[in-house]
Amino acid sequence: MQRLPSLEAWLARLEQLHPSAIELGLDRVRRVKGAMGLVPAFPLILVGGTNGKGSTCAYLEAILSAAGYKTGLYTSPHLLRYNERVRIAGREASDAELVAAFEKIDAARGNTSLTYFEFGTLGAMQQFIAAGVDVAILEVGLGGRLDAVNVFDADAAIVTSVDLDHMDYLGDTREKIGFEKAGIYRAGRPAICADPAPPASLLEYARRLGADLRCVEQDFSAQREEDHWIYRGPEISGVALPLPAMAGAYQLRNAAGALAVLEALRTRVPVSDSAIRQGLALARVPGRFQRIARAPDVILDVAHNPAAARALAATLHEQPVAGRTLAVVGMLADKDAAGVFAALRGEIDAWWTCTPDSPRAQDAAALAALLRTQAGSAPIRVQPDVNAALAEAQSAAHEGDRILVFGSFYTVAAVLDHATTQQ
Repeated sequence: MQRLPSLEAWLARLEQLHPSAIELGLDRVRRVKGAMGLVPAFPLILVGGTNGKGSTCAYLEAILSAAGYKTGLYTSPHLLRYNERVRIAGREASDAELVAAFEKIDAARGNTSLTYFEFGTLGAMQQFIAAGVDVAILEVGLGGRLDAVNVFDADAAIVTSVDLDHMDYLGDTREKIGFEKAGIYRAGRPAICADPAPPASLLEYARRLGADLRCVEQDFSAQREEDHWIYRGPEISGVALPLPAMAGAYQLRNAAGALAVLEALRTRVPVSDSAIRQGLALARVPGRFQRIARAPDVILDVAHNPAAARALAATLHEQPVAGRTLAVVGMLADKDAAGVFAALRGEIDAWWTCTPDSPRAQDAAALAALLRTQAGSAPIRVQPDVNAALAEAQSAAHEGDRILVFGSFYTVAAVLDHATTQQ
């Protein structure tokens, strides 16, 4: 076991320990899990899907916390601090707690090589067990079937949506990706699907496995009314609830998926109607249509694939402004930028491209060249980095305009980090 002086030193080491950043498969993680004796005695919820995972996790954590449970939450990626990935009872893990977990993993793994994400996953579970949480929520990092979180058996699992992303790893069709996402389901246990048009591969996987499959618009539903919404599930005839605090019509489906999970686990972690209402009002996720300034509004969104961009376009359309919508976009090179631009073309009046601070970033000039084939007559400007692009957009904005910053976690993180340092 190696001792290092800080969390930063540990994270730097974890990035170098394994020959590749991503290696899907469970054998190595399972060996170290066994060596550490990581067997959770509390209910475990796995949350997978292309989009909607973060919001669904937030609803689950907020509602369970409001019901009085000590929650554990593991998510990825982080925006500003690695500590964001591990939360216990609503509090981010401290540097010391994370370092102690990494030291335990390092001592147990022997010659087994683990990736950065695999270390983090085992470390999160080690902390949840040590803290004695009542229930834990794990967000899938990539896919599902071969993702490190899937080394733990879910008491209930949800696939929030299935769309095209990470195709180099998961396949180039919804059918292939749906098969990978369904891998978090377990025989005889609740398997929630919140995608209204799930691929046949997901349905077939769940049925062959013998999972307790519950699908949105068949087994549970969300119906919007004027100032509230109605949830209906297998055991619930209809509950009127306040609209979620997070913006976007798609949030009703995310919230309904979370409630379907909790309904399926009601005998182990019952929650009251008041806890549900409180959780819906309190759940927030940074970088999901997050407004950080006004006059003009500055809105941050991590949307980085065409499905997320379509949802973002719908939210912009639902919330019109008197003036223009100006967009600052920075994306990674392995993303479908053309599909993203096509989805948002009708909602954006002017564009600024930038290069996120990542070795995987798409160059701002190359992004602008692609955008020119998609953006119609909307003007396009190029800046080297995110905050320079945002500053120029703010200078160009008039009263009644709004500015959207989107395209990557790296893009949103740069703005949040700059805003924090300016305070």
